[in-house]
Amino acid sequence: MAPIPESRANEQQYERQYIPHVKPLGLAQNPRNLSRAGLEAVGVRRWYTAPGMKALVISRLGGPEVLEVREVADPVLGPGQQMVRVEAGGVNFADIMTAQGGYPGAPKPPLVAGREFCGTREADGQRVMGYAQWTAFAERIAAQTELLWLVPAGWSAEQGAAFPVNYFTAYFAYWKAGLLQQLKANAPRVLIHAVAGGVGTAAVQIGKLLGVEMYGTSSSEEKLTRVKQLGLQHGINYKLTDYEQVIKDLTHGEGVDAVFEMLGGEHTAKSIRCVRDFGRVIVYGNATGQRSEIDIRALYAKGASVHGLWLTYLAAKRELMADAWEKLSAWTSQGHLHPVVGHVLPLERAAEAYRLLLERKNFGKVVLAIP
Repeated sequence: MAPIPESRANEQQYERQYIPHVKPLGLAQNPRNLSRAGLEAVGVRRWYTAPGMKALVISRLGGPEVLEVREVADPVLGPGQQMVRVEAGGVNFADIMTAQGGYPGAPKPPLVAGREFCGTREADGQRVMGYAQWTAFAERIAAQTELLWLVPAGWSAEQGAAFPVNYFTAYFAYWKAGLLQQLKANAPRVLIHAVAGGVGTAAVQIGKLLGVEMYGTSSSEEKLTRVKQLGLQHGINYKLTDYEQVIKDLTHGEGVDAVFEMLGGEHTAKSIRCVRDFGRVIVYGNATGQRSEIDIRALYAKGASVHGLWLTYLAAKRELMADAWEKLSAWTSQGHLHPVVGHVLPLERAAEAYRLLLERKNFGKVVLAIP
């Protein structure tokens, strides 16, 4: 067993991580002064052992180069949490924003990265997938019980890690658009940006179940061909054509009922121009890093609206998440939903995984194998 660290930084970490779990035992003396045998005698060896789990740490603010695999302290369970031994983690644009310092509410570095994971719940050995704000890219995580879901039978850890963010976001996009229970005789139209990405492929699978006519943008014909195999009807290569004009042509000037928008900048304004009367633009990201452009007059002209979708906020709404999971799990059990995993990389190549998203070279989900 390693001795208690000497440095002041590690001493402070010790005070936060270990002492609170030793003091409740009612020891007569400072636990720092107890010998190894003395600690083991009162059953606190776990808290006295030096840190020993691997994790992906954001060492400072910046791009993929700031990511480092380090040894960190084991997590400590808080109220309403369960310990999960992590096998895989899903990479999202929100992880990139966290590293860059642009994600609201993120603690200052150093910080363990990751918000989506799959692994084994230590309490009962069940395989679970889960959602967190950070700390997911580590060998263990103390996860909120209500944000853990059983992994469907037959799924790999990589598929489980590709589910929570993608499918809850896609589901809530249709919910925000008012399309979960479509009563119109004609199929509603939806434009899905980055249709070959993680949320995009999830939205296509759900849209197919809802009977939606889908238009999707991507950077290559190869990606669009693959997404069409999932159910996309209309693929638009934005490098070759202006998607705003294509939407106008394909819909005979009417536009679409909703746009799922995660690019930001000029694309928010262009997306507003793509919707028909009373259409909705659902904004759930800002991949370009540019402030969204919105012309309110364009909304007046056709009674359109822009809606924000932030999974971080919605995840705190237990009843809403439970309702979403009830529907998603039913579709999953019926074999309709299958996470598209395009890339699996070891934790040590996390920087490469982040770059795949930044350079828009990914198809489906990028997953990290842990450890």
